[in-house]
Amino acid sequence: MTNLLNILLLAQTPAPQAEVATEAAANGGGFLGGGFEGILLIIAMIAIFYFLMIRPQQKQQKKLQQMRDALKAGDKVITAGGIFGKIVEVKDDYVIVDINNGVKIRILKTAVNAEEEKPAEKK
Repeated sequence: MTNLLNILLLAQTPAPQAEVATEAAANGGGFLGGGFEGILLIIAMIAIFYFLMIRPQQKQQKKLQQMRDALKAGDKVITAGGIFGKIVEVKDDYVIVDINNGVKIRILKTAVNAEEEKPAEKK
């Protein structure tokens, strides 16, 4: 019977963590440290995310789009599927690529991922 009484008494006493949390909430301090500081923290996180993730991706997309717009016959390219070839003809939204001695395929310009780099000249 005394064990049951001890359990009931322990269940009714508040835990120390609960007291700290209720005091912090009563004083206006929340999880992020308050109103203005919390907003500044969120704004700083958004700015960091923008400059480290979004902006570089936009620059890369812009560079790739400029490369696709500048495609012309004779350029050596690599497609999204990893096919190496030489552009024979350029149309509005697709290009015709010669991949091997007269074997030609028609692909969308958006499937062109890179121009094949020229090998460095040896001295």
